[in-house]
Amino acid sequence: MMAQTDSSETPLLEVLNLRVEFPTRRGTLVAVDDISFDIKPGEVLGVVGESGAGKSLTGTAVINLLEPPGRIAGGEVRLKGQRIDNLPQEKLRHIRGRQIGMVFQDPLTSLNPLYTVGYQLEETIRTHMNMSEGQARKRGIELLSEVGISAPQDRIDQYPHQFSGGMRQRIVIALAVCANPSLIIADEPTTALDVSIQAQIIDLLKRLCHEQGTAVMLITHDMGVIAETADRVAVMYAGRLAEVGPVQNVIKQPYHPYTKGLMGAIPTVGQKLERLTQIDGAMPRLTEIPSGCAFHPRCPKAFDRCDTERPDPIAVEESKVACWLYDDARVLSGETEQ
Repeated sequence: MMAQTDSSETPLLEVLNLRVEFPTRRGTLVAVDDISFDIKPGEVLGVVGESGAGKSLTGTAVINLLEPPGRIAGGEVRLKGQRIDNLPQEKLRHIRGRQIGMVFQDPLTSLNPLYTVGYQLEETIRTHMNMSEGQARKRGIELLSEVGISAPQDRIDQYPHQFSGGMRQRIVIALAVCANPSLIIADEPTTALDVSIQAQIIDLLKRLCHEQGTAVMLITHDMGVIAETADRVAVMYAGRLAEVGPVQNVIKQPYHPYTKGLMGAIPTVGQKLERLTQIDGAMPRLTEIPSGCAFHPRCPKAFDRCDTERPDPIAVEESKVACWLYDDARVLSGETEQ
């Protein structure tokens, strides 16, 4: 049953044993706890989990934009094989924007209300690319057109408040891709947008992947968005990775009890159920992370070992699952279900 997947394609992004801490007067809180994953060129990795799981912190840690006192306390982040988590801020600034683009949840935090959209686009383009003012403006108009802004030659001189929420999010994506980065980190890019605008933003991200080979780390709590967009899914719980695998495997045949609970809580069109699956309890606070597997107090399949030992990711088919149910000894003895 168990098989280690293998790919000859070199990952664009590698996150190795990443740990993010927040020192406080009451002790050190561990918000992201020893997680590892990679993203290949042209691939969309969806990162999902409940609020407080550490999804957004993982994204900001990749580009080292953690708010103090947050800090990377362990592990490595590698882009195209080069370690970037330990670079000076000056070098990191060149990597952000040029090699890594960031799309934040709220476009108003990414756009300066005092400057026109064109000024902000042109400034970003000229910062990262060798272009004249005229060339940068032409490129800005092309980008607005590419992200679906009508009459871009007129709207480029307008201010952020003159655009709707969906249009502002498109502009933020234009800013993120203006220097042709290799990686885009999109943190809840479709939250608070209506369904039709969500679909357009998803299509835009997918097109960037297919046409330019851009890798995308898509952070969201919306499994519908993941199902439409992602190639692989990383499920986070309490700052740890519960399961990583191909999107169809995770949706149709999840392994981790937490992932099964998430999938069971999603209503399916045409399926008649008296009630959806409910995961009892709540995500633990950072001050109260349980010993062993962090999910064990809520897990219907938990046994003694779950309470005392933390499981490392175990290869199951094409997925990796941090769950003792899939330990070799239990599988061989027939103790676990498939």
